[in-house]
Amino acid sequence: MPQAVTHFLIPAILINLFRDYFIKKKKRFSLRYVLIGGLAGILPDLDIAAYYVLGFFGFTINELHRTFSHSIFIPMLFVLLGFVFYSFKNKELGKHHLKLHTILFVIAFGIFMHLILDVLVYGQIMPLYPFSNYSIGAYMINLLPDFWRSTILPVFDAALLVLWLVYLELKHKISDFI
Repeated sequence: MPQAVTHFLIPAILINLFRDYFIKKKKRFSLRYVLIGGLAGILPDLDIAAYYVLGFFGFTINELHRTFSHSIFIPMLFVLLGFVFYSFKNKELGKHHLKLHTILFVIAFGIFMHLILDVLVYGQIMPLYPFSNYSIGAYMINLLPDFWRSTILPVFDAALLVLWLVYLELKHKISDFI
């Protein structure tokens, strides 16, 4: 499976690119949404943290990981809640003026990207769990030579992080904040 850094960076980068190239009024789409989307990209793997507790009660990692938290129903729930709260679109949260419906849509996107990464890169998910044990997975990592498989994901994490930091410096001059 992709590493945690990739699960954070892919949604964060995609949301950031959306913000930079499709949103005309940047103040309406705060960089905080980028952070929220990146954090949401890690959320489905909280089932591993649940395993550390439930393991004492006899649950195995296979019974917990990539089941409920990796089903399509989780991002769909956030999308549904986003539409429900859309009627409150003029309501701003906190001092940063974030909109609840936008937060919910960004969380849904981050979780959905996590599912896509897990399906494409390494492993399977059960998208319809708990209603079906049907699983899907492309195992694209198996297309690589054997000697690369154990090292490519951490290398990809590092390269992705460095490229994103370079992009942020060139586009947003993040060194001004140091």
